[in-house]
Amino acid sequence: MTKNTKPKSPGPKATTREDRLKAALKANMARRKAQAKARTGENKGAGEDKR
Repeated sequence: MTKNTKPKSPGPKATTREDRLKAALKANMARRKAQAKARTGENKGAGEDKR
C-alpha cells in the first residue's frame, strides 16, 4: 500500500512569478522614466516663459 504522490515542483510556479515581477518592474521603470521626462520638459518650458 504505497501512495503515488508526485513531489511538488516549484519550478513552473516560481518562474511564472519571476516573469510577472520582471514585467511589473519593467513597466514601473518605463512609467518613472516618462514622468521624469515630462517633468524635465515642464521645467524647460517654465524657464523660457519667465524671460
